[in-house]
Amino acid sequence: MTAAIIGWSHTPFGKQSGETLETLIIQAAVEAIDHAQIDPADIDEIVLGHFNAGFSAQDFTASLVLQAHPALRFTPATRVENACASGSAAVFQSIRAIEAKAARIVLCVGAEKMTDSAGPQVGQNLLRASYLAEEGAVEGGFAGVFGQIADAYFQKYGDQSDALAMIAAKNHKNGAANPWAQIRKDLGYAFCREESERNPRVAGPLKRTDCSLVSDGAAALVIANDEIAAGARRAVGFRGRAHVQDFLPISRRDVLELEGCTRAWQGALGQAGIDLADLSFVETHDCFTIAELIEYEAMGLTPRGHGARAIKEGWTSMEGRLPVNPSGGLKAKGHPIGATGVSMHVMSAKQLCGEAPEGMVVRGAQLAGIFNMGGVAVANFASILERTR
Repeated sequence: MTAAIIGWSHTPFGKQSGETLETLIIQAAVEAIDHAQIDPADIDEIVLGHFNAGFSAQDFTASLVLQAHPALRFTPATRVENACASGSAAVFQSIRAIEAKAARIVLCVGAEKMTDSAGPQVGQNLLRASYLAEEGAVEGGFAGVFGQIADAYFQKYGDQSDALAMIAAKNHKNGAANPWAQIRKDLGYAFCREESERNPRVAGPLKRTDCSLVSDGAAALVIANDEIAAGARRAVGFRGRAHVQDFLPISRRDVLELEGCTRAWQGALGQAGIDLADLSFVETHDCFTIAELIEYEAMGLTPRGHGARAIKEGWTSMEGRLPVNPSGGLKAKGHPIGATGVSMHVMSAKQLCGEAPEGMVVRGAQLAGIFNMGGVAVANFASILERTR
């Protein structure tokens, strides 16, 4: 391990009417620097994960981070984008700067302000994370794309509506204990399973409770080299990580396989020298419940077509063999696009350092697995975290 997280921050996710993209970025940066107990002048580089795609009129955002402190003026700052994995792309670029010895301390921020956009515009913006030449006319936007995936999965493996509702209910139950989550309410299986006026069908077999949330929010990490991490108050190292990029057009791959996800997990686990069973918990990309279901299979938790077994037999519950999304996931915590990958790392670091709120604690957590994807498993980022101090 050559880099470690030594501090972090996380704003509440949800509709933040009194905030702007700028204020969210600044708040996250200030709080992460304070948490890491470092001098802002010691930060060598800044990386911002921000998708945008029309959510913000301000499309040149890297330098907004500098406004967190006067000492950050003239610090190199870069914005990175990889659709819904923009946050993890920022994390990985931060680590590379340290590995290249170009930086000793990097401030990594992820942010998005989505709720200022009207519903139709939100759908149009999100669809830009697909291959517009072939998928741009899909009814229902990105939800429509995953609705088609759910239809195809059901046709191949049978109706999985029960399993999807159980995944939604699990993540909402977990999110109820997360003070940063957008929805802090245990909705229950019955509500998630039944189509109703409050839980209408959105696309294909997917209902509102099967879809992640339109959110505002930011999260930040301070990442340092081993020398600095050795003297920090806390340190969470990257034991393994992998980034796998796949074809953008769905037509060029078997979308029910999520092969990029599989390869990312294999790469990260292999680098860490561990098996999936060694992980204490996983934060995975449940942009839609069907995504989490297929990710069970892609990560190797179950064989292809048997993902439902993991949720129905309780394997992925907080008390199960591999708790998945103890934070509530994108489903309950929220999904401000550019912030999501950074948020996953923050939530995992909190668990490993014993700083997670009581209700969402995974007892005895030693190793965390993270999977964040952009598009339909186009950008695939997997991380294995371990507390080192």
